[in-house]
Amino acid sequence: MNLPNKLTVLRVIMIPFFVVFMLMDITGAADKWIALAIFIVASLTDLLDGKIARKYNLVTNFGKFMDPLADKLLVSAAMICMIEKGMLASWIVIIIISREFIISGFRLVASDGGIVIAASYWGKFKTVFQMMMIIVLIMDLGGVFDIIGTALVWIALVLTIVSLVDYVIKNKQVLTQGGM
Repeated sequence: MNLPNKLTVLRVIMIPFFVVFMLMDITGAADKWIALAIFIVASLTDLLDGKIARKYNLVTNFGKFMDPLADKLLVSAAMICMIEKGMLASWIVIIIISREFIISGFRLVASDGGIVIAASYWGKFKTVFQMMMIIVLIMDLGGVFDIIGTALVWIALVLTIVSLVDYVIKNKQVLTQGGM
């Protein structure tokens, strides 16, 4: 297993530890900071694994499958924890996670027809803003950070919808081919 794939697996392994520190009272006030540190490190592995894979030509089918799945698992787990902690409205999380299921299904149908749907810039921006939103909301510093957190929630939500529409428009042939 190459380094980018190991980083992807590490990201998946970090998710339960993140969830435990987000939701359980283990160290008191330090829990949120430990959860935040885990989330930031996991998010950075996302940035790093892709860069390494492309730079050193280490792109694998495992990486193509697991990297986006690891991202979805990390972000979805964080947002679900935030619902329980009252930090994020459930309807926002439902829209964001629904987009992920729709695009995953879309990619599955496309791959069945021999079409590969690459990640778009809108999708990458969406992921970056979702991760920034999660980081700011976990920090919960109050004051101007509440405004920044709210802005990031709305930006992430808008980018989620825009990226969905972008994927569908650019790949509408997937919906019109193969008996759909």
